[in-house]
Amino acid sequence: MSNKQRDRGGAVAADTETLTIDLGTDTGAFHGGASGTLYGLYGDGVPSRNVVEGMHVRTVSTKAQDGTQHPGADALDILPSFVDCGGRDVYLYMTDIYRGFPYQWPGATGEERLADYRARVEKQVRQVLTTGALKSHIVYVPFNEPEGNMFGTGEWSYDRTSWHSDPRHYFAAWRDLHHLIKGLDPHARIAGPNTCVLYDEVRGFLEFAKAHDVLPDVVTWHELSTPAAIRTNVAKYRHMERELGIGPLPVNINEYAHNYHLSVPGQMIQWISAIEESKIDADMAYWNIDGNLNDSAVEANKGNGQWWLFHTYGRMTGRTVQVRAPHPNVQYTLQGVATLDRDKRQARALFGGSGGAVDLVFANVPAEIFGGTVHARLHEIPWTGQVGASAQPLRIKDLELPVDEGRVVLPLADLDAMSAYEVIVSPGGDGVLAPPSIGWRRSYHAEHATCTGEGHARNGPEGSPSDVDRFATSGTYHVGGLRTGSDLAVAFSVEVPQDGTYDLSVLANSHNLHELVREQGPTNVFLRVDGADPQELWLPLGYKPVVWGHTDTRVELTAGAHTLTLSARDRDLGATKGDAIIDRIDLVLRDAHVTAPALYEAAYAGLGAGARVTYEHGARGPGAVLLPPGGTATFWVHAAADGEALVTVDHIGPGEGLLTVNGVEVGGLDRDGIPLFLAGGINKLTVTGTSEHFVLDRLRVGPGTGRLETTVYPAEEGTVTGEAKVTGAHTFATGGKAVEGIGRGPDNALTLTVTAARTGRHAVTVRYSNGEQPPATHYNPDPVCRHADLSVNGAQARRILFPTTFHFNNFWDLAVPVTLNEGTNTLTFTADERPDFDGDTTNAHQQRSAYAPVIDQVAVTPLA
Repeated sequence: MSNKQRDRGGAVAADTETLTIDLGTDTGAFHGGASGTLYGLYGDGVPSRNVVEGMHVRTVSTKAQDGTQHPGADALDILPSFVDCGGRDVYLYMTDIYRGFPYQWPGATGEERLADYRARVEKQVRQVLTTGALKSHIVYVPFNEPEGNMFGTGEWSYDRTSWHSDPRHYFAAWRDLHHLIKGLDPHARIAGPNTCVLYDEVRGFLEFAKAHDVLPDVVTWHELSTPAAIRTNVAKYRHMERELGIGPLPVNINEYAHNYHLSVPGQMIQWISAIEESKIDADMAYWNIDGNLNDSAVEANKGNGQWWLFHTYGRMTGRTVQVRAPHPNVQYTLQGVATLDRDKRQARALFGGSGGAVDLVFANVPAEIFGGTVHARLHEIPWTGQVGASAQPLRIKDLELPVDEGRVVLPLADLDAMSAYEVIVSPGGDGVLAPPSIGWRRSYHAEHATCTGEGHARNGPEGSPSDVDRFATSGTYHVGGLRTGSDLAVAFSVEVPQDGTYDLSVLANSHNLHELVREQGPTNVFLRVDGADPQELWLPLGYKPVVWGHTDTRVELTAGAHTLTLSARDRDLGATKGDAIIDRIDLVLRDAHVTAPALYEAAYAGLGAGARVTYEHGARGPGAVLLPPGGTATFWVHAAADGEALVTVDHIGPGEGLLTVNGVEVGGLDRDGIPLFLAGGINKLTVTGTSEHFVLDRLRVGPGTGRLETTVYPAEEGTVTGEAKVTGAHTFATGGKAVEGIGRGPDNALTLTVTAARTGRHAVTVRYSNGEQPPATHYNPDPVCRHADLSVNGAQARRILFPTTFHFNNFWDLAVPVTLNEGTNTLTFTADERPDFDGDTTNAHQQRSAYAPVIDQVAVTPLA
């Protein structure tokens, strides 16, 4: 359904489409299955537990313990922390014990190869049996894409006969391994056939499995296709089940989506809607580096736009309802998913996939829940690149709308096809509306800029519906040529509405393995405003040539037209060293919208232990939360960087509660705000009721007031022993010096002496670099997470994982909570290579480092 819309000039613009949320048509309990990941977890801490839990990751497919397919992501290493974060199932890719793809299993004949593999499967099951109650979360996957690997036609197959044409050897191997696994672990769950698509031959597999009593407990296949294929093939599979008289069995599409889709909220919501509608589990495909939740996590503790999309999806509660899209089940069009929670008196709709205008219609709005007027809040979840961190979703509109004959209509314009959007509807009538969280903003694509000088290249097209293996790029083209020896200047013509300070974000990439980048690390370019006010900017590194992050700064602009220039040479500041490409720049007016404290509504929080939403206590927003003693409200709060924030817990009337930040209880509530250390990225804040009547309104998070003192300790001022040494080789280290060579045993260590004003929990923020990256076997870059074993005051060391920074001259911060004593304390950093699970052997392919990262400095801050 659509109607014509006229733009400001009077010309006929694109049709306005209609997306209808039918609150009267229940489609089942909310499932949340789309938030699965293949190779998305490297180990405990990469990504951080906050990032994993806050994304509501339900399932993870990962490699066999001690497998040599890729660094990290060992099933039994990630299992405990994943379950602690609320994870449901770990799908153990047993074949990934081997190197290569197709799998390089040893043996001169098929029988010899299968015998070797059978022995390895047995070992894996026996290892799982040592994990106690955690083993119930393991799902064994004996074969991965068998038609192209072990039972295909290639060099590394069983006998170069495809199971499509002759399935006897595959079926016999499946039966044998099924018996082996169940014989060792009678309660085991086994998944299969794990084909790359739902072939027609899967029916024959199911017939055989049923006849021989070896049916999988979970049916798995891959959908590297389209969201439409999800709905179509799940329906096709369910029809097979009915015809064969089996099931219904759980389904996990344990690889889905392409490079062009991943990281882009407007693309991924189309997959999410199909997966949720089908009520199955699904894991995002692994095309790039592991440990970043398939291009959702940035560094260790930050999320990009895709992370916030899955966080928003995972917060849905209640029952799903019918969503009628203007183009049902058609990719690259407007799609969505929606829920109705009668207890909370909330409806949520998550949608996207198309730009322009849309009428969002809520139909059959129940009067007994919402009354005659509703409160509607619209959030936007923008695309911020694969390695570009994002703040919380933008609050675009807050308004009250009438319910007219059971319908609420929300007209929307200027939607961005790369963004996803959320609308939350609740009872209205109080007239309390929050202002937008952001004011004026504009984006300017580099391919439309004016380029002068040598070296200019207009690159593209990149990812598109016809080339989904490439990465998404704004406008599909980008500009290259800002490199060593170039004099290129890229000039953007912009126009701003008023005098003021503007946030400027440059979406860019500098490939970490490019010849010109390897020497220095981050690429420097120069920014000028109308030829003046020069700034040097350092552009983000990425793991492949067209992987986008952003570098942020501020500029002072007067109302009207300006030219913002990025150049490779500056008469005052020098010349570019490295190589970079530019996608676009974003400008945001830094007004009261931007500088006001961020609002987190209690009515939208995660509730537990009897907490409930109430609309009867005069909240300053869309409802409040009544917390009984022990009742909880959990908020996921963004911080741009490590440091102090002022957190104010607004509550209504009397009552008492406790605040917990990232698992640390920081005490009672203060209406004037509490200064807290927040880690850069995602923070988990929980308010717990401690009195009989406590009504929580919202959380406000603003800049710190300087009450938490931070003390910085340069690594070169510590004590180094053995082969650890101070070096000046890392030019971007603070002061040009850092400590390297920590590791290969406790003799090669760094010890820092730090002081604390009082005994208690502190944040130790380590500024580090890690560029270790062994050779990969195929298209996945394989950077290694280094680790440090940190001992405080000689106590037992705690192992900390440090994700890749893509270069040893590129420094990031990682905050670690520790307990310090009043007065003097020692922090000792050591490292050594971790052995295999059984403790007898080590990895033979440089996939586990024996070294800690390069350490630049350590900052110590009280947590509260």
